[in-house]
Amino acid sequence: MKTLVVDCGASKTHWLLSDGKLIRTPGFNLAHTPVADLEPILTEAARLLGQGIDTIFFYAAGLVGESPVDLGRWFPGARIHYASDMLGAARAVCGREKGIAAIVGTGANTCQWDGTQIVRKVNCGGYIIGDEGSASVLGKLFITDFLKGHMPKDIADDFAANFQADYPTIVKSVYSGSAPARYLGGFAPFILSHYNSSDYAKMLVDNNFRGFFERTVLKYDSLPLGIVGGFGYACREIIKALAVEYGVEISGICASPLEALMKYHGV
Repeated sequence: MKTLVVDCGASKTHWLLSDGKLIRTPGFNLAHTPVADLEPILTEAARLLGQGIDTIFFYAAGLVGESPVDLGRWFPGARIHYASDMLGAARAVCGREKGIAAIVGTGANTCQWDGTQIVRKVNCGGYIIGDEGSASVLGKLFITDFLKGHMPKDIADDFAANFQADYPTIVKSVYSGSAPARYLGGFAPFILSHYNSSDYAKMLVDNNFRGFFERTVLKYDSLPLGIVGGFGYACREIIKALAVEYGVEISGICASPLEALMKYHGV
């Protein structure tokens, strides 16, 4: 029999079997994504993963209370444990030691961990009223400057040449699109590509992470900070440099919590 660990974020979901098989599907947020939209994703995952799964640890963004979706429909007979992606991050980066855990991806979230449970949490707020440090907030800051003409012309021209950046498309994607946070976060690689050559891009990225430290991390006790998430991993050297300024010890930064979670669950 096999164990399955699932790490579900807003942009992508990774499914890792105890036999080493790894698949990737589109991500979703259980607080926002309609259950009907999840069905094709879960159907494809079940097809690719196959039969014989005994136990599932399902860590998902937006999971508060009971899961709105029953994975038993796709994985009959499996024992299924549902938990938030924040709990998964804490178990992955802190293990059974005290620390601060953070998710830095399309969205951002943090908590203080006592080795067995989350004991403090600064509300993340989502990409509209929070999520400092995330790719979506960086994209939001950037696209706001672009629309209002508050960026160097060479950056604006390069952006317009590489993206469909007319005003109607941007507004429709943000206010009527199915995944606005993912849309905004999709601009992060472009912004980072200018980090070392543009004072503007460097300032934008650094200030986004300064908000992450000042408005979330420093609200907790002085403990080592572990970070999980693709965007955080891509920016790990930037984060480490800023952490020194703020007197924060970084215990580790990883792109995915899956392998650490397998170890945590003794698989």
